[in-house]
Amino acid sequence: MPSVSMQIVILKTDFLFFLLLAGIFLYSLFVFKDKQLLDVWRQVFRKPFAIASGMVLCFYLAVCLLDSIHFKNLENNKKSQEITSVLDYLFEPISKQVETTYSAPFAYSSFVKETLLNDDGSIAREFPRLKFGGAHLIDPEIDYWPDIWISLICILCMGFIFWLVLLFTYYFFSYRSKPESVMSFVSFVRISSISFRVFWVALLGFCLLFSFLFVFAGHYHILGTDKVGNDVLYQSFKSIRTGVLIGTLTTLLALPFALIFGVTAGYFGGWIDDVIQFLYTTLSSIPGVLLIAAAALMLEIYMSKHSDIYMSVVARADLRLLALCMIIGITSWTTLCRYVRAETLKLREMDFVAAATALGASKLRVLFRHVTPNLMHLVMITLVLDFSGLVLAEAALSYIDIGVDPSMESWGNMINSARLELAREPVVWWSLGSAFFFMLFLVLAANIFADSTRDAFDPKTND
Repeated sequence: MPSVSMQIVILKTDFLFFLLLAGIFLYSLFVFKDKQLLDVWRQVFRKPFAIASGMVLCFYLAVCLLDSIHFKNLENNKKSQEITSVLDYLFEPISKQVETTYSAPFAYSSFVKETLLNDDGSIAREFPRLKFGGAHLIDPEIDYWPDIWISLICILCMGFIFWLVLLFTYYFFSYRSKPESVMSFVSFVRISSISFRVFWVALLGFCLLFSFLFVFAGHYHILGTDKVGNDVLYQSFKSIRTGVLIGTLTTLLALPFALIFGVTAGYFGGWIDDVIQFLYTTLSSIPGVLLIAAAALMLEIYMSKHSDIYMSVVARADLRLLALCMIIGITSWTTLCRYVRAETLKLREMDFVAAATALGASKLRVLFRHVTPNLMHLVMITLVLDFSGLVLAEAALSYIDIGVDPSMESWGNMINSARLELAREPVVWWSLGSAFFFMLFLVLAANIFADSTRDAFDPKTND
């Protein structure tokens, strides 16, 4: 029998994403050691909307992490060029269920009529049965709705039971070491804070969502299929990684430029300020679309000349994604740099900066210990808002074919391929609708979390 083994593959964007997660982990350790900073973050998560939006962001990050762990199978000691991820492995039951063409969500027949040959030899134009969607139904006309309602009841029961298990587990471990404070479960829920209740209500929603996917994903195409029969739900989940990486890696690349140049220009002033202002004014005057298009063209030429290195479709698409993040990061730091410069101009005139200078503190110490920490509220809110704009920008760039590689799943490519579907009669709406709602929840959660973070970190709004 052929030996099958697995080889871990780390793409360039995977490495940067893991580096970002490591930075978040180190920052979390720093927060737990700093009591004042920990109190600020506790203030953030006292707001119900911040908890719900944070859980949504964690869900997107978890999906991105699963889709960033890549590997490929080695068969007979020969390297296969097909690179897959853990998310591909988890979604394999639906990713392999490819239909002929369009099918509506939860349909058991095709969306397009085909010429069929009946048993008696006659030819008819009908909607054929799908190969996978609703294939378990013996008589769809009779069994369809009972199967849907029974599945919904199973989803409610499974999700609610799993949620109760989590809640009772938390209740048990929270009070087993405090026998003097043992209380009834009802009293425990009643005296809990609003934030605690919102957390568990949001967790109930996620439990129901996972139960929904577990029950329906193998039997129906939940969000339908596209023109070539691929499952739209699988495409939407695969697009999460592209959207998250565009938002996070671009901000990660833009942050050092904006912070260093902005603080330097605002604190030192003079000719240094003039040079930096001229730099970001000139750069912001260049149309970003032209830079992205030129970078994409040069990258295509480079990959065509080095085709032996980038034989894998996944590797080629990953390089183009990284190049897109770099070119957007280089052109998008100017706005944050302006904000940081303006805030630094104000902070350098504050009394605590003057006191630190009078006591003999060096300029670098003043910048790192007194100026930069007081800029973090501005940096954090701007980065989160820029993250939302970058997720939407990817969709716009892919729509005009200068975004990510067409072979890479992204919400922009889904919208680009769905534009012609809107001209059909009847309209094929589910590809566009799926990309819209997946982007909506990500951007909405990021904006809500940014507002809560600003209220906690901004001294002018902090009570």
